Amino acid sequence: MNEGRATGGGRLLTFAAWSVLVLGLWMWGREITGVPSPLAGQAGGAAAPGLPAAHAPLAAAVPARVDVPSMGIQAPVIARDLDAQGAIEPPPYEQPGSVGWWRGGPQPGAAGTALMVGHVDTKSKPAVFYGLSSTSPGEKVRVVRSDGSVAEFTIEDVRVHERAGFDPDKAYGQRVKGRAELRLVTCGGTYDKAAKQYSANVVVSAYLTGVSIRSGTAA
Repeated sequence: MNEGRATGGGRLLTFAAWSVLVLGLWMWGREITGVPSPLAGQAGGAAAPGLPAAHAPLAAAVPARVDVPSMGIQAPVIARDLDAQGAIEPPPYEQPGSVGWWRGGPQPGAAGTALMVGHVDTKSKPAVFYGLSSTSPGEKVRVVRSDGSVAEFTIEDVRVHERAGFDPDKAYGQRVKGRAELRLVTCGGTYDKAAKQYSANVVVSAYLTGVSIRSGTAA
């Protein structure tokens, strides 16, 4: 999928660019389901045709770095919270090469859907998730974790979710009960100069398919 951008240079995400994305997360988790942690699953499930089988979920461990080899990404991970308005705090503007992990949800590799967000661009250059929409099913995402393990995820789809009519369940909902799943999220669509925000969010969905120790020896 192609991510549209206005000409004349980039721009950092404003608060408004994140508000629909994560206000939807807040409402989905706290109001629609009525439980404090709706992303955790319980049982396993089959992979889509042509993609590898899911690996059993791992014990919880905090993410330290996320790598997307097909994009040349090796980015440090910063734990982020929800603010008073129920929106996730994006990575600091002065750290556009970092990825934010919502620590109110599962750790990447544990059962449930872990959520990671990153800027698409800055005022002068691309940011960490620039081009995220060009990833493809079957490509890998690796998350280096605090226990020394590397959780390997396989991308199963890439979608653009328009801000108008945003459906948080489609964006964040666990695809297969009990799997360890991951969402990489950034802004996409077209950039509205007047509103200073993008029209959509790009959501890359992946699931755990392998694990290794940091040296690369298979577990």
